[in-house]
Amino acid sequence: MMGGGGGGGGGMQQLQQEIEQLEQEMEAIDEEVERLQEKQSDIDDAIEAIDVLESGSTVQVPVGGDAYVRATVDDIDEIVVSLGGGYAAERDQDGAVDTLEAKKETLDDHIEGLQDDKAEVEGEMDELEQQAQQMQQQQMQQMMQQQEEQQSDE
Repeated sequence: MMGGGGGGGGGMQQLQQEIEQLEQEMEAIDEEVERLQEKQSDIDDAIEAIDVLESGSTVQVPVGGDAYVRATVDDIDEIVVSLGGGYAAERDQDGAVDTLEAKKETLDDHIEGLQDDKAEVEGEMDELEQQAQQMQQQQMQQMMQQQEEQQSDE
């Protein structure tokens, strides 16, 4: 009888490990979503800047280490936009905004996919937690039965 109870404990430990693993997965997904949302925010800032700038505008350009230099925009229709994969292209003002909007949409799709993944992981976690509760209830019932049997033997 006791051997069976010990086996149940082992199953419980395995369930706990699986639940912890799923919690870590969910944290990693949350961190990735946060990182992508920050990228989206950076893109929003860039779009806003491109929309208000015009040729002849004075801007502060970051040169690294929190240092900036003042520069004048020669031609607002010569904006270099990263296309990803190490490639960049020169775009006019509207083209640059369109390219950035497309990047945001790609990030939206990626975030949506991650949120779907998270929902699946949450579903798995719920199932495992239910199994753990059932195991605990069974163990409690077994213990109560054993106590009753011991008392009736006396």
